[in-house]
Amino acid sequence: KGMAISGRAGIPLGVMKVLDPCQLKPDTMETERILTVLDETIVKLEITRLIPRVIGSLERYSRMLGHEITSSLLEHQKLSMEIQHLLTSPGDDESKRAVEQCLKCSLRNILRLFLANPLLYHGLKYKVRVRESSADVFIKAFMEFRDFMLEKLLTSPDEEKEKIQFMKDVSLRVEKNTETISALQEELAAVIQTRDEELNKKDKEIENLKTSMEDLAKDCKAEIQHIMEEGENQQKEDEKASKDRCARLKQDLQLLGARFNALVLEHRASELVLRKEKCKTETEVQKWVQKYDTDMTEKQATYDKLQAVYDEEKDQLSLLMEKHALLLQEYTEIEEERRMLKEKEEEAAREEARRNNAATCIQAFWKGYLVRSIYKSKLKKGKGKGRGKGK
Repeated sequence: KGMAISGRAGIPLGVMKVLDPCQLKPDTMETERILTVLDETIVKLEITRLIPRVIGSLERYSRMLGHEITSSLLEHQKLSMEIQHLLTSPGDDESKRAVEQCLKCSLRNILRLFLANPLLYHGLKYKVRVRESSADVFIKAFMEFRDFMLEKLLTSPDEEKEKIQFMKDVSLRVEKNTETISALQEELAAVIQTRDEELNKKDKEIENLKTSMEDLAKDCKAEIQHIMEEGENQQKEDEKASKDRCARLKQDLQLLGARFNALVLEHRASELVLRKEKCKTETEVQKWVQKYDTDMTEKQATYDKLQAVYDEEKDQLSLLMEKHALLLQEYTEIEEERRMLKEKEEEAAREEARRNNAATCIQAFWKGYLVRSIYKSKLKKGKGKGRGKGK
């Protein structure tokens, strides 16, 4: 795609997309899924951080948590104590692995219950006070990893190359300008130092000549006059040469000053562009801050309404839990009465069965007795008739 130019500052679009947080939005279903998994992981880590504190004050939060979550937390506490005992004392590794597996399952179950009730999690998050620990550092690092992953997912390879190339170009330009300014400053300092040295040398020569002239004045005025004339001529020549040298140095200094002013104008133009971009960015930031304040005000109002509804529902839940406890007690008593009644009915049924069996046995015995009695009477009658015929 090449280097795409964005705006007046000549910044690539890929770099502007990374630098502008407003453009960091998921653009594909896969990106949203990855971010959803990372966000859920962050929530699970925060819930896991709260679990030890909640278990430590379970009586305080039991009414808010409910029976199911409270039972799960108690079971998790028992498993934690058991695994700590197994770790401190040498034992069977197989038992340790089994308890660790149960502990993991318990933690997954607790996380599932909390995720099913997000209002409860948020309420505990703002109500439970947890001291800072290494878990907070890990959660913060994981959040930074989530933001880094979002930036990587939303930055294409071409945009990444554009950003790296732009940073290299900016570094090269800054380095080149710095080297140029340093070289000019060193050259200007060297010229000034050379001029000062020459002037100091001339001044010393003039002082030496004056001293010599004062010494020679004692011996001969004519010689002194001649020397003074020569000295004056030499001084004029030296001053002329010095002036010519100063003029050349001033000309060089003007040229260097012109180059320096040109560089200053160039950098001021770049600075003006950057200032405009900065003002634009600050205006956008102010707009986003105002929008953020408005959104947070609306969300705070919504949160207050939800909090009021939540408090009302919590009070209703407390009343329902008390009613549930009374109904549960009544239900237990009714079940106990039903059980005793059922036992009495079963005992009566068994007694009725024994009576029926006994009556059946008695009837069978009585029927057998009647049959035997009838046969006996018939046999006796038959024997009597046989005897009569014989006579």
